[in-house]
Amino acid sequence: MSASKKPHLNLVVTGHVDNGKSTTVGHLMVDLGVIDQRTIDSFAKESEATGKGDTFKYAWVLDSIKDERERGITIDLAFQKFETNKFFYTLIDAPGHRDFIKNMITGASEADASILVVSVKPGETEAATEPGGQAREHAFLSRTLGVGQIVVALNKMDDVNFSEARFNEVKEIVEKMLKMVGYNTAKVGFIPVSAWKGDNLVKKSENMAWYKGSTLAEALDSFTPPEKPINKPLRIPVQDVYTITGVGTVPVGRVETGKMKTNEKVIVMPSGVPGEIKSIETHHTQMDYAEAGDNIGFNLRGVDKKAIHRGDIIGNIDNPPSVAKEFEAQIIVIHHPTAMAPGYTPVLHAHTAQVAATISEFVAKIDPKTGGIVEEKPKFLKTGDAAIVKIRPVRPLAIETFKEFPEIGRFALRDMGTTIAAGIVKNITEKHDPNKK
Repeated sequence: MSASKKPHLNLVVTGHVDNGKSTTVGHLMVDLGVIDQRTIDSFAKESEATGKGDTFKYAWVLDSIKDERERGITIDLAFQKFETNKFFYTLIDAPGHRDFIKNMITGASEADASILVVSVKPGETEAATEPGGQAREHAFLSRTLGVGQIVVALNKMDDVNFSEARFNEVKEIVEKMLKMVGYNTAKVGFIPVSAWKGDNLVKKSENMAWYKGSTLAEALDSFTPPEKPINKPLRIPVQDVYTITGVGTVPVGRVETGKMKTNEKVIVMPSGVPGEIKSIETHHTQMDYAEAGDNIGFNLRGVDKKAIHRGDIIGNIDNPPSVAKEFEAQIIVIHHPTAMAPGYTPVLHAHTAQVAATISEFVAKIDPKTGGIVEEKPKFLKTGDAAIVKIRPVRPLAIETFKEFPEIGRFALRDMGTTIAAGIVKNITEKHDPNKK
């Protein structure tokens, strides 16, 4: 089967910094034959030259940016494609540093499945899984953002002499944590691995005869591919808009839901301007129609460049995208130095849009596991709290509810260079009508 014939999944790799995410993925790529040993050996030489020693060579598969190498940290989303027996994967690498959670969110918003990497090394396990730990934070984010399928790689088994007792101990800690954020742990695989040595990544480990389960590669084959949302109404968040001489206005974006064909009438929101699709192309290839999952550029007849911007959403003329003046959301506070009160105005990042938005009202503090109300109208919210709030973007925002359009109904709130909260749109409480000025 060629790559394109296999079902496609987006995979996000999460976990605490230094628990071995990059090494796990790098070594997995080598063992799957995606990257050859020669490349790795040249990485190892470079790695030794920077004084990091040999230990970073697998991580370097993904960290191809020079200054990242010098600092030895994974920073931005690295997109890497690879295949297992059953699937064609795009890897969305989600680094473990707090500042990079926005990447995790824009990454996880596309993710169908997740590998959570947790170190079994005493001390490292606890740092990752206790409140404030990134394994815990990422698990909660993945759950909130609708990443339903997850496999746990319990890494650094070589550091604990491949001990079954330690594996069981850490498995119990992580299981408890995943249950707490709402995963059904009966469906989650826990795999003892050594990312460094390669145990149970693709090849069954000879050091853990006690383990009878699948390898990490086999676990990836047990995921189910998502249904493409092609039967939903058309929604294309606009990434960029170009004016091409002799062609006209050309928006670029990914079709999140539905399908579109040439000569079809569409509408741009929030401006409410109608247009007609003259042509569609992907990677310089003309196409008659596009559907959910396609990254495309398309020429819109009748739409002035001034009427369309990054962050707008294009949809069917008879089923236009929603535009909110205010919406109710469920959020989780990921990180706030003190506490936030109603009236706080961070920057909201949703699909391709970025807009300042005021949290106008705290409706209720909720139990993240059950969704039950813990406190009505709380005065403030701090790190770790989950809540129902009302949000007013400073200008009308094209957005949808998470229930109807999960692809578009999730967002992050950022301030001072860090992600403060992540959330989903529950309902749009005040709609904007572009025809009413």
